[in-house]
Amino acid sequence: MNIEQARFNMIEQQIRPWNVLDQDVLALLGVVKREDYFPEDQKSMAFFDTELALPGGAHTLSPKVEARIVQGVAVKKHESVLLIGSGTGYLAALLAHQARHVTVMEAIPELKTVAEANLQKNGVGNVDVQWCDALKIKHTNTYDVIVVSGSLESLPDDLQQQLTNGGRLFVVVGKPPVMKAQVITRESELFFNASTLFETSVQRLSQAVRESTFTF
Repeated sequence: MNIEQARFNMIEQQIRPWNVLDQDVLALLGVVKREDYFPEDQKSMAFFDTELALPGGAHTLSPKVEARIVQGVAVKKHESVLLIGSGTGYLAALLAHQARHVTVMEAIPELKTVAEANLQKNGVGNVDVQWCDALKIKHTNTYDVIVVSGSLESLPDDLQQQLTNGGRLFVVVGKPPVMKAQVITRESELFFNASTLFETSVQRLSQAVRESTFTF
């Protein structure tokens, strides 16, 4: 397999046509090698336009969704990022190349181990991977950017409150088959502005509890 040709095809046939046009983001996809975050038997699949299964019932996001996230939150070099759900560590690495620091909160211990090993192997030093449930713990820190790497049926208000003024939160909200990928910007202490980037359907965040439905 020609890895560089596969990467070129991923960028030109999947990602750029999906409105990822920021040249810095496109260049970053050539710097952070996606295949380096997968085991040998999955390296060729790293370029596929699909979600791949991970330990604990989790899934990766597709490459084009990851790229839209990075473009949508537009991290700056001085900013701190919270990533909820580590995946293989690849999305954390993309964000880390743009940020001052990335905190990753992962509820599945096997995935924490995988992400930490991949980030260390690839020399990404400004990421801290923690084993915890970000939807349940009491947060004391604020972040310039928050990214939720799996879908939620609804957005907990606590997540918005962790944003600094001017901070951005990426989340996919809703139920299959159609969900909304949104960036929520904190305009002031009390006001938040939500913008829908695209419609999609992605796997639920591993620790997210399915909301109850009642039939009368």
